[in-house]
Amino acid sequence: MNRQISGLMLLLFIILIILIILNISLGSVYIPFGKIITFLSGKSLEEKGWENIILQFRVPKAITAVLVGSGLGVSGLLMQTLFRNPLAGPFVLGISSGASLGVALAILAGMSLGKGITQLGIGGSWILTLAASMGAFTVLSVVILVSIRIRDSMSLLIIGLMFGSATGAVVSVLQFFSKAESIQAYLIWTFGSLGGLTWIELKVFIPVILLSLGWAVTLSKPLNALLLGDQYARSLGLNIRKMRLAIIIVTSLLAGTITAFCGPIAFIGIAIPHITRLLFNTANHNLLFPMVIISGAILMLFCDLIAQVPGMEYTLPINAVTSVLGAPIVIWLVIRRRDFSKSFTG
Repeated sequence: MNRQISGLMLLLFIILIILIILNISLGSVYIPFGKIITFLSGKSLEEKGWENIILQFRVPKAITAVLVGSGLGVSGLLMQTLFRNPLAGPFVLGISSGASLGVALAILAGMSLGKGITQLGIGGSWILTLAASMGAFTVLSVVILVSIRIRDSMSLLIIGLMFGSATGAVVSVLQFFSKAESIQAYLIWTFGSLGGLTWIELKVFIPVILLSLGWAVTLSKPLNALLLGDQYARSLGLNIRKMRLAIIIVTSLLAGTITAFCGPIAFIGIAIPHITRLLFNTANHNLLFPMVIISGAILMLFCDLIAQVPGMEYTLPINAVTSVLGAPIVIWLVIRRRDFSKSFTG
């Protein structure tokens, strides 16, 4: 069994490398595949324009896709284990809604302030990132305070959903009183984007995601105990409140950071844990975490390839692609595996 899993992980890793190279190869500007390989191998190209496109645009986007897919997959796995609910995702606590509210306030209610700050030399993307981060952090703070007082995880799930509904209502009111160009700017942000991060932004994005992923992996054994119920976990000496708080913080760091930098990207966080469980037939988090990290990166890269519409200049919203492409995969897997609920609990 271990040899089979090792072989599957090796296969996934090879697919991941291939998709990264393909992702860097495709774009509105045609660059021969051989030139891509030459540049990635460390050699310089005579065409400096191609070097600039690869280094400044395509490589950062590929890195972003890998980290976004991995981060959303892991955060979805954490939420599904915490609530023991197959429909739980990284945004059920209202973190994404809080980030969306922050961006809505910046775009819909603070356009004049945003223009003033931009004229001072601070990039507009950083304004939206800061606004989304503050919105996500505000909701996170409230959720943490609530989680300290509430023992039942399902009650916390309901409260998180209510936070999401409330912030969504505020955004709708802001849209109702906003101008058309402001609404359009906010709508474009909600589409999600993997190509908007520069190397400067990646210097913040990469460490936060990698450290959060590393923290999540250290929770593997407690998560396995948590799957079997709170009573069993307590009998093993697990502090449920501290564990739940750690899961909430890690999930919020992953989902909040991704939403702040890339916008809301749906479906990946819900789908990847299920796809991984059903394909590898395991609920052991020691195995699930590396598989979810690789599988999430693969699916995100593949969705980005589809979004680029090879051969055309158009780029589709990444949110639409992830949902349209991923939903049939999960439906097919659930139909194929009738014991879906058993695969979730092990």
